[in-house]
Amino acid sequence: MGDESSLHEKTGARYAVGLTCGGSCTGIDAALVRIKGSGPGLHLKLIKFAQFPHTPGLRNRLLTVRKDAREIALLNFELGENLGEAALEMIKGAREDSCEVDFVACQGHSVGYYPARGSNSVVGALQIGEPAVIAELTECPVVSDFRARDLAAGGQGRPLEAYADWVLFAREGRTVACLHLGSVVGLSVIPPNPEDAIAFDVGPGNLAIDGAMSLLTSGNQDMDAGGRAAAKGVVIDEFLDYLLDHPYFGQVPPKGTGREEFGADLYLRDALAGRRSHSLYDLMATVTTSVAYNVVRAYNRFVKPRFDVTRLIVTGGGAANKTLCHHIKSGIPDAVFRVSAEYGLPPKAFDACATAILGNETICGNPANLPQATGARYPVILGTITPA
Repeated sequence: MGDESSLHEKTGARYAVGLTCGGSCTGIDAALVRIKGSGPGLHLKLIKFAQFPHTPGLRNRLLTVRKDAREIALLNFELGENLGEAALEMIKGAREDSCEVDFVACQGHSVGYYPARGSNSVVGALQIGEPAVIAELTECPVVSDFRARDLAAGGQGRPLEAYADWVLFAREGRTVACLHLGSVVGLSVIPPNPEDAIAFDVGPGNLAIDGAMSLLTSGNQDMDAGGRAAAKGVVIDEFLDYLLDHPYFGQVPPKGTGREEFGADLYLRDALAGRRSHSLYDLMATVTTSVAYNVVRAYNRFVKPRFDVTRLIVTGGGAANKTLCHHIKSGIPDAVFRVSAEYGLPPKAFDACATAILGNETICGNPANLPQATGARYPVILGTITPA
């Protein structure tokens, strides 16, 4: 398998495996893709997508808020092995199709993410899922740790998928928006001129919805499949007001967030415990409505006054939540909604594909942050390459 120097010179198509560990900690998403070119001329084809669930024990360890140095070190290598094994399964599938994988791109599990906030310029971030272990198992170069360089350049380190949005969906003469309904909801606006693009994290998505369901069922259910529980409930007005009264929502982009602000233990546990007299359905209806309301509010405040959006493309696991999507569509009635599957990218596969795109740009030596989206001082080459 090629090293990174030969990959940089390679013409024609590259084959890559993109790996992500979602913020909801359910498992690993893996995408085998073919990539031609780089930058605005890049073309991507998804060949295969698969999900590899975490064991309950590993998931609980990853979700534990307080971890000592020993536990972080052990998890780093254990998760790296799981990521490597997932990549090997995708490589096996590639060989069956007579394809040779050129590199693996990985976004691991976030142990801590602390971007700049206002006058507080102290930042830090750490992801685990050891790339050296992945490289040993796969014998492929591994590109990882994309967030750190943007943070070092003064950015938020998120949302990095905005670059993939621009590469995949930018079209001359029209402006599109991309709504990422993942653990955190991300919103990108891609006009014909990339310098005018904006992107930011709206707030919690599945972090709140899945977290609420897990807390309300004592861990017996880790998601509200299809939004069916929320569809049966009635919104609790005072609880909705509480959920919407978080200082993050009033901040102006660029901005990024994560479990450190909206993890279920921090954002929801006490609030749900104090409202146990309400039904599970009403509580889930309220949490789901809060996620949708934040999307609508952010769109109306930061997007609609500046852009004439021709269509809004939805990705992420939340695209399967019919109740959530219904609320969002009702709140933005003038937008034409499309699901990323209509463009050949199943919603759940998008993040892994976007990670492969970021890895490709690193291999090619191209910057892959959008400073106007992340707030970085300038474009930078993201990620670190671990040789095969």
